[in-house]
Amino acid sequence: MCLGIPGQVLDIRDEDGLRMATVDFGGVRRAVCLSCTPDAAVGTYVIVHVGFAIAEVDETEARRTLGVLRAMADVVEGELGEPLP
Repeated sequence: MCLGIPGQVLDIRDEDGLRMATVDFGGVRRAVCLSCTPDAAVGTYVIVHVGFAIAEVDETEARRTLGVLRAMADVVEGELGEPLP
């Protein structure tokens, strides 16, 4: 099973011949490779799996998916009785 997380592209740059971006995942920012999403631009929402943007997604779907992931984390924390690390 793979999990792709939606995030918004904040900037785009070239790093050693690779198209890279800083992507914001609801406050967490990570470097992401855009090689598989050549049309992604600043402001675009992308689905990221293991450091690679694998698809573009619209903002509404990205926000909905982030909401579902947050709800899942809340359920797990509730079951464990403590916050996740």
